[in-house]
Amino acid sequence: MKAKPVEVQSDELLARILSSLDDDKAEDVVVIDLRGRSSVADHMVICSGRSSRQVGAIAEKLVDRLKQDYGRTCKIEGKDQGDWVLIDATDVVVHVFRPEVREFYQLEKMWMPASGAEARKI
Repeated sequence: MKAKPVEVQSDELLARILSSLDDDKAEDVVVIDLRGRSSVADHMVICSGRSSRQVGAIAEKLVDRLKQDYGRTCKIEGKDQGDWVLIDATDVVVHVFRPEVREFYQLEKMWMPASGAEARKI
């Protein structure tokens, strides 16, 4: 029998995601508030892993934890390559990069508000 997803507010989901990333030693974690700026999600989280293996493990464990805690099935892209993994947790979109790939794409610059007030480094 399939577990029914638990209703969870985006801020609570974000807190659980940040906790998972911290547990798995993700580096340079940045949260960008997308509320009022995008209909895709409320928050974007960008972080790095030191290697392809760590990037994949961070993403896999995050998806497993969200499934276990909230019954939420997340879409995941790029886990097999381990350079850039995208996790769509509906209200929160998470990008896990190897540092070189993150530097190349510079998502923070694309999504960061000009004032920097709506983004925070964790």
